[in-house]
Amino acid sequence: MKISVLGLGIMGAGMARQLIAKGFTVAVWNRDSAKAAPLAAAGARVASSVADAARGADVVLAMLANDEASHSVWLGDSGALAAMREGAVAIESSTLTVDWVRELSAAAHARGVEFLDAPVTGSKAQAESGALSFLVGGPAELLERMRPAFAAMGGSIAHLGPTGSGAMMKLINNFLCGVQVASLAEAIAMAERSGLDARQAAAVLGAGSPGSPLVKIVAQRMLDRAYDPNFLVPLMAKDLKYARDAFARAGIELKSADVAREQFVAAERAGYAGKDIASIVELLRR
Repeated sequence: MKISVLGLGIMGAGMARQLIAKGFTVAVWNRDSAKAAPLAAAGARVASSVADAARGADVVLAMLANDEASHSVWLGDSGALAAMREGAVAIESSTLTVDWVRELSAAAHARGVEFLDAPVTGSKAQAESGALSFLVGGPAELLERMRPAFAAMGGSIAHLGPTGSGAMMKLINNFLCGVQVASLAEAIAMAERSGLDARQAAAVLGAGSPGSPLVKIVAQRMLDRAYDPNFLVPLMAKDLKYARDAFARAGIELKSADVAREQFVAAERAGYAGKDIASIVELLRR
């Protein structure tokens, strides 16, 4: 199976590396070609353009920042869909709006290309170790055909329903994650300001009812001030906006998401755009 990976950020690079390690023939493309060099050393072909990556591939997988980036990569005369052969499979693993995912699926089918929306849960460590969880929307039969590729990158695969189901589940997931991180920053800051031992407080929270895997990991990063990015601040702000808009269309007002998003936007403006989401605690430490 020839697989092309479009987008070599924190997640895409790890996913491509896992595909190479598991024996797939892999081509990669990224706007900043310097990010492709380590993957070339690992055995990937570095494509000169999106179309070059997509041409001749059995599967084209994208891991991009937002709707705009996805639109520019897939569509247009020089986009991936125009270069893909009929019967090839497009997989969109970015965190996107449901409306755009459904529009992209229709565009793919119009060109004779099959389509799955398959965003992931997990972060840098899971991408690098092949332990991501895939949230898949689309035909069950197509998912079964693509299962070997997903299995190379992930530890679990959930088929959630028709196209758009994966995208919706991802927004629900990241809404909860964003609100948790924002409230955790306030909790850690309060522990510090009140004179409690913040590490002991974090241990109590982690061992108690609030102690999700996310809380345990992010609390430790906040305490250590370890902000090398696993999940960039602006991407969480974007995800919370997408989630808020999706929920609003269903008649649910996400007030908690709006409040949480303000913290990520403020952190981005304060110079933390290139840092991990754990860094939002620093605004409360000032």
